[in-house]
Amino acid sequence: MHRKGFPESYDLRRLVRFVADVKSGLPVVKAPVYSHLLYDIVPDRYQVAEQPDIVILEGLNVLQSAKDYPDDAPRVFVSDFFDFSIYVDARERHLKQWYIDRFLRYCDTTFQDRLSFFHRYSTLSHKEAIEVSASIWENINAINLKENIAPTRERAHLILEKGLDHSVERVRLRKMYLSG
Repeated sequence: MHRKGFPESYDLRRLVRFVADVKSGLPVVKAPVYSHLLYDIVPDRYQVAEQPDIVILEGLNVLQSAKDYPDDAPRVFVSDFFDFSIYVDARERHLKQWYIDRFLRYCDTTFQDRLSFFHRYSTLSHKEAIEVSASIWENINAINLKENIAPTRERAHLILEKGLDHSVERVRLRKMYLSG
């Protein structure tokens, strides 16, 4: 669990196969359904896409390349299939605050569900919840951000930089050359 969200926690082959199938125009493509309640993929549940014109793929590690796998790089990457990519960026202190705020909100909502993977956090005091979420941020999320996510930023076609209030403060579009 301390590596959830890190590149090795993803089924990269399955994700690459999915985007390759969509890009090649297969009539029907299925993607597994992920549950934030279970904090895992729901067995035998799929989202079906039938030759979509546009696919928006969101994820922490979707812009990675061979550089991110120095010992055993896959030959094909998810980003190889992107026509256009956007990286939503923010200062780390803002990301941490948003994470803590969301964690506190979930303590009063989602975590209350006894089926929730994080139900154990539902009984924390406000102070304890802040301490636990800050610790999770520092020991897991900040490390993943610095080691795996932020280094992919410059590979994006467009970078949106958000402020503390989530407004876009800066837009950076990489120069693109189109072949004619």
